[in-house]
Amino acid sequence: MTKYRIALIPGDGIGPEVIAEGKKVIDIVSEIEDFQVDWVEYPFSADHYLETGELLTEDSLKEMEKMDAIYLGALGDPRVKPGILEKGILLALRFYFDQFVNLRPVRLLKGVECPLKDKKPEDIDFSVVRENTEDFYVGVGGHAGKGKSKDVLEIERNLYNVRFNLDIEVDRDEIAYQLGVLSKKGTERVIRYAFELAKKKNKNRVTSVDKANVLTDIYGFWREIFNEVAGEYPEIETEFNFVDAITMWFIRKPEWYQIIVTPNMFGDIITDLGAMIQGGLGLAPGGNINPSGVSMFEPIHGSAPKYKGKNTANPIATIWAGAMMLEELGEKRAADLVIEAIEGVLREGKVRTRDLGGTSKTSEVGDEIVGKLKGK
Repeated sequence: MTKYRIALIPGDGIGPEVIAEGKKVIDIVSEIEDFQVDWVEYPFSADHYLETGELLTEDSLKEMEKMDAIYLGALGDPRVKPGILEKGILLALRFYFDQFVNLRPVRLLKGVECPLKDKKPEDIDFSVVRENTEDFYVGVGGHAGKGKSKDVLEIERNLYNVRFNLDIEVDRDEIAYQLGVLSKKGTERVIRYAFELAKKKNKNRVTSVDKANVLTDIYGFWREIFNEVAGEYPEIETEFNFVDAITMWFIRKPEWYQIIVTPNMFGDIITDLGAMIQGGLGLAPGGNINPSGVSMFEPIHGSAPKYKGKNTANPIATIWAGAMMLEELGEKRAADLVIEAIEGVLREGKVRTRDLGGTSKTSEVGDEIVGKLKGK
């Protein structure tokens, strides 16, 4: 029997509630498909941080290196300054494990009402491949007041280390600055992943998203590398969209898109719009992928602290993220069974959480999906 060790991080707010349903579904489908999942739970969260001052520990990261995947609930808490948990846990995990792909399926499932007029499930079914470790999310910047000053900004990545020694001279007003960085290898590998995903899913078009008409250096560089990689896949059609234009076309003609590849910041923006056209954040999963290392899977929604403990959150995004995890581990049939069970529950419409117009509890949705699986 195949065995997998999965790091479980329930996190904050509704995270523990939705991750419990995802775990429940995975445990059942593993029995059906005859593989074993051993869960190793970690406490990293706002509560843990406030109690101990710890975000992540080196020992825990070393332990997770030996695991097959990470399953995350949600992070964020109003008691902790914004960004501390996200940078200290979520981004730290992405960078430590070099999870350079953020993969987000945008798919309208049967039984879900789309906010776009006359759009059906066959019209909305594409994937966004977002570069996950570079661009303007490298987290380097600062402030400078009037006069002369210096700043040293450093970025450490698996691919490179870079240092910026800045001599700053401001003649009048205080300024803030933020640096974006793309590397050739970092850009090349995520674009190649997008083309390989297109081949795997039998898609024939890859769309690149940028803002090269304004940010000419950084995204002109992105375009050059995209064209280089595209030359290796002559059978796949390619195109460029500016990020503002693609938000328009997501609404006007979402059926056009198949595989989208985008730098980090723009991917963050357009995938939230993608979540809305597939029915809402409660239905939107995400994967942070290192194809040759440890990947992490999570819903794209936040921790929604005001709903903590109320058993009302929609767990489907988390359960779907679990299906993505299974597929990445090589358990494609198990992943398909979970998606079929989710879609069966949504199509029947008897069990729905409040965001989908129902009154069902978080745990009731999980139980119904488990019931569908047991009926297979």
